[in-house]
Amino acid sequence: MSSSLNIDIEKLDHASDLPIPKYQTEGAAGMDLYAALSKPLVLRPLERTLIPTGLKISLPKNLEAQIRPRSGLAYKHGISVLNSPGTIDSDYRGEIKILLINLGQDKFIIEHSSRIAQLIIAPIIQAKLKVVLALNKTKRGKKGFGSTG
Repeated sequence: MSSSLNIDIEKLDHASDLPIPKYQTEGAAGMDLYAALSKPLVLRPLERTLIPTGLKISLPKNLEAQIRPRSGLAYKHGISVLNSPGTIDSDYRGEIKILLINLGQDKFIIEHSSRIAQLIIAPIIQAKLKVVLALNKTKRGKKGFGSTG
């Protein structure tokens, strides 16, 4: 069962020669995002920077776009999305920029048209929080990481 949705994007001048994001396979969850740079950028170990994509997006209400790392960049070079997953809200209309960090040991060069991250479109639900005197009990209770009881 597959479904699709039309989403409007705007390409800025500095991305005019870049492909628009698309799913590479029928089962893909994410679309590659490309760096829209005027010159190559060197990302040194433990350095972080915002990389422009040259894209703006118009999401329908109740959807978000998530920015996630590309597994190949993470595995081979230690390059990740720092605030992963990053969220693009449905009412944001600015340029999509990717906050990359180099967690590797070597400098990494990002060039114009480098595939730098993935874009995932996901539904959201806005919750209404309600203060109560006590939460309902569960078998697990408050046991968690580092918890003794």
